[in-house]
Amino acid sequence: MQSCAFLPALLLAASFISQAANAQSNALPINNNAGLLLLQQNARAGDAKAEYRLGMIYLNGEGVSQDYKQAADWFSAAAKQGSADGEFALGYLFERGKGVPRNFASAAAYYATAARQGHSTAENNLGSMYEHGQGIPQDLGEALRWYRASAEHGDTVGQCNLASLYFLGKGVDRDYSEAAKWFRAAAERGYAPAQDNLSALYYRGDGMPRDFAKSAMWAERAAKQGYSRAQTDLAVLYEQGKGVPLDYVEAYRWYSLALRGGDQRSRAKIKNLARLMTPQQVAVAVLETQEQGNEINATAFRSSFAKSPQ
Repeated sequence: MQSCAFLPALLLAASFISQAANAQSNALPINNNAGLLLLQQNARAGDAKAEYRLGMIYLNGEGVSQDYKQAADWFSAAAKQGSADGEFALGYLFERGKGVPRNFASAAAYYATAARQGHSTAENNLGSMYEHGQGIPQDLGEALRWYRASAEHGDTVGQCNLASLYFLGKGVDRDYSEAAKWFRAAAERGYAPAQDNLSALYYRGDGMPRDFAKSAMWAERAAKQGYSRAQTDLAVLYEQGKGVPLDYVEAYRWYSLALRGGDQRSRAKIKNLARLMTPQQVAVAVLETQEQGNEINATAFRSSFAKSPQ
């Protein structure tokens, strides 16, 4: 479970994500030791929000040594008071086996408790457990139900996963228009996998008229976030001259950036493309790749602080 199902222009592969706890969720300001001590006092006094926040601090090693067992203990305390955040976070620890023995059944149970309270990330993760049959019997209908709940609550990964079920026809009749609707919802909120998938729909003409210019636009938005699969797809468009001018130098540098990011589809493509280029073009592309890579990394770093808490 690494991400929302991918629908790139040249390859179809599916996997669904189970999301991690957000370190900023329901955050109380912790700027110094006095703030931490106050939080600990509130947590020991039974303040559920403080218990959850303290669990997040131990989970992420925020001003303290990272300690999954302590995180699990504080999440458990919050969960016993009915905290949806605590229930979700405890479910995540059971799913990953951090601070507690790995147990998918326990993970699913805690996700379900949080999901019934409308916790959008728990709804998505419960959908993922049903989709994969982890800890509970596989049930694509239930996966669809919980992905939809998460999507309707505005969770971008839930929206992307719901769209993927419609695209693949899993647990529901295949419906490209409905897939496009939910990919767009997540893409417009800046979720890179959804942007890349929406690009693929425009490229293929699934659920909408084929439009290479819009395909390139969405692929570029995701690529500039450092999303390697979109970088490969954008390179393909430059190499083909679809939606963007034919430009081997641009294609080469996007393939290079994608390969750096771990998308192995670019490895063979960049070798084949280099045979069509002059040595001077390759030299320019290599230089510009380094410059652009630094810029993209800086942009992605800045955007990680700009995202609102879940």
